[in-house]
Amino acid sequence: MNSFTLFKHSLFQLTDLHQAKKMPFWKVILYVVFLSIILALPITKQIFSIMQDIKSDGQEIAAKLPDFNITDGKLKTASGAKGFIYQTNSIIFTFDPDGKRSLNDVTADSVGNAVGLGFLQDEFVVSLPNSSAADSLLGTNQFEVPYAKGTLDGLNSTDLKKALDEASVPFWIKLIVFVVTLYPTFINLVINLLMIAIGANLYSKIRLYKLRFLDCLKISTYCATFPVIVSSILHFINRSFDDSFLIVFVSLLIFFFATRTEERQNPPLA
Repeated sequence: MNSFTLFKHSLFQLTDLHQAKKMPFWKVILYVVFLSIILALPITKQIFSIMQDIKSDGQEIAAKLPDFNITDGKLKTASGAKGFIYQTNSIIFTFDPDGKRSLNDVTADSVGNAVGLGFLQDEFVVSLPNSSAADSLLGTNQFEVPYAKGTLDGLNSTDLKKALDEASVPFWIKLIVFVVTLYPTFINLVINLLMIAIGANLYSKIRLYKLRFLDCLKISTYCATFPVIVSSILHFINRSFDDSFLIVFVSLLIFFFATRTEERQNPPLA
């Protein structure tokens, strides 16, 4: 018996999943990683879609930019260029060469998950969506890059538009995003599997099956295959779908079917 055979049983022969109790524990761990990868796929796709949206929105905004350049710590624009505010699905952009707006104004414009960006008179500003995670990681959700520091000297509208047109996400960035997504998915799945195993072990005790907690955990892991696949599909359809209840509940039902032929202990004498 191997994990591939048990994978097929988890889809077509549920009553054979009780044989998972014979699997080496390290193979069960690898199978949990495999299930985590399945769950991480829709989340990773969503992140890539967001990154692509930001790129597309950036190109849309760049097309509306007037000619400008940053030289000697100052923002210089073409004669008659006027400021504007432009909103897309992912970005709220401010171009204000006249000094009418500030970082706080750009932050106040941000709604939902949109990122606030602005070329103001004296600085380039970034305002991230309000998030306790961002605050704890970065210390703030507002960033300022004064032109006077010279960091942006040489930047101009032509180069910016060209950079956005040619921008692409490198493979190693995609790999990092996937690994970062996989870690919390793995932890969450392990927690769900422990909950399933606790319920399965209690059921086994009531039914007087000769199953240890570790046996229940091994069987439960393979019982979770079908609900994990269904949850992943539903995540592609509905991003906000909460899969924990589905995985725990359906896995327990499958465990009940999978262990119907388990050998029972003799009931204790009264």
